[in-house]
Amino acid sequence: MDWFQLVALSLIQGLTEFLPISSSAHLILPSQLLGWPDQGLAFDVAVHVGTLAAVMMAFRREVAGIIVGWFGQFAGGGSLASRQTDASWLGWMVLLATLPAVIAGGLFNDLVETSLRSSLVIALATLGFGLLLWWADVRGSRNRDMASLTLKAALIVGLFQALALIPGTSRSGITITAALLLGFDRQSSARFSFLLSIPLIIAAGTLKGLELAKAGTDTALHDVLLGAGLSFVAALACIKLFLAALDRIGLWPFAVYRLVLGVVLLGLWLA
Repeated sequence: MDWFQLVALSLIQGLTEFLPISSSAHLILPSQLLGWPDQGLAFDVAVHVGTLAAVMMAFRREVAGIIVGWFGQFAGGGSLASRQTDASWLGWMVLLATLPAVIAGGLFNDLVETSLRSSLVIALATLGFGLLLWWADVRGSRNRDMASLTLKAALIVGLFQALALIPGTSRSGITITAALLLGFDRQSSARFSFLLSIPLIIAAGTLKGLELAKAGTDTALHDVLLGAGLSFVAALACIKLFLAALDRIGLWPFAVYRLVLGVVLLGLWLA
């Protein structure tokens, strides 16, 4: 990769990992328009590390509370239920909501890689799930918060998250959509979505890291470090700004943006 491609892809990955606009749609567009080569496995691992570090930094208090509360359940006397805290309960909900995506990934990853990674699929998913995001934001009652998160709600959000295997869906977009449809407010929907990204980014980064260890790489160390650093900065800024503006602007700008992007991608495919 040249420097422009490296910087552009790092920033795109960092920004689109958490905004509800689909990272796969944005990564395919510059490669098709500019004819960029594949960025390589080492770069993929680097930007995964960068985005993981960003979400862990942004939610460091919640993550620390979940870890302490979750492991604290298994210490001391009494029943597990009696040692349950809000933080440990949230940890269980994150794990439960992660399971459908893990199972679906194991069952359908080969199908996705061979049959669904096309410009047409990404364009249609960008359009369709963009409309669903708009509908959920308009019709959602927004009268529930994180304190009312139940097993049923977490499982439903997790089932929606499994749909993110379809390129162009947007993992953050589909999980926020699901939470809004269940009546959660925007902040709770986004925060739960971001917490759900942590185990999946860890899993994806670990798998890519194992592939990298097996295959080896000739990617320069400074390219890897720059990719990780830029994706970290972009993702952290994105999370902070998105949460700060969410209640004020809502999600309709992202839905409109997805519709425009989907039409562009569809036009490229037709051309």
